[in-house]
Amino acid sequence: MASRFVREKKSFPIRESVYEHIKTDILSGHLGPGEKLTEEHLAKTLGVSRTPIREALYKLESEGLIKPRNKRGFIVSRDSREEVEDLFELRSILEGYTLRLISQNVSDETLNQLDLFIRNAEEALKGRKIEEVFKWNTRFHDMLHELVAHKSRLYRLIVNIRKYVLRYRKDTLRYPDGGRRSVEGHRKIVMSLQLKDPDLCERVMREHVREAKEDALQTLFGKT
Repeated sequence: MASRFVREKKSFPIRESVYEHIKTDILSGHLGPGEKLTEEHLAKTLGVSRTPIREALYKLESEGLIKPRNKRGFIVSRDSREEVEDLFELRSILEGYTLRLISQNVSDETLNQLDLFIRNAEEALKGRKIEEVFKWNTRFHDMLHELVAHKSRLYRLIVNIRKYVLRYRKDTLRYPDGGRRSVEGHRKIVMSLQLKDPDLCERVMREHVREAKEDALQTLFGKT
């Protein structure tokens, strides 16, 4: 497995490949909050020297994804309630603005494709196939984001912040009615796009993300 990592990443600087690999493992939940990270173990697992591992860990620490242990090494950080709230609020602003832009020239073909993703998610939800719901919901947002890919700075911001949100999203779909609210929110988004009303589109998207935020807070922290 270690040698495969090196071969797959050989066209990129090793330090960047190592950093992206560990970051992806954290944001995907493969490395969960509280999990220990050491240079020795990661270097052996990835088949690289300790230098790019060390650089990656310090970069991840600066981003708040990991924090130093009392003795040595690091552990994956657990976000506070305030940090989770901020994350979703930032996403609601970016996503709302994005849907406002999309509403001005969205095609019928795109609307039909979005509707297909919703119907697939609804079928998965009926069968309680949460992984499938997550997949189709992800495809739904992927398509929306691709529509603003030509706005490179906005697109990079959205993609980056979404990586952090997806760290929690799959669990929130398991929260009572979380999956249903998500699918219904997507249905409202498509309806607002069909009406081509920028103000409505922005408002609906912001509400959709804020509902996801409430589910995430309930899942992570319970009632306060």
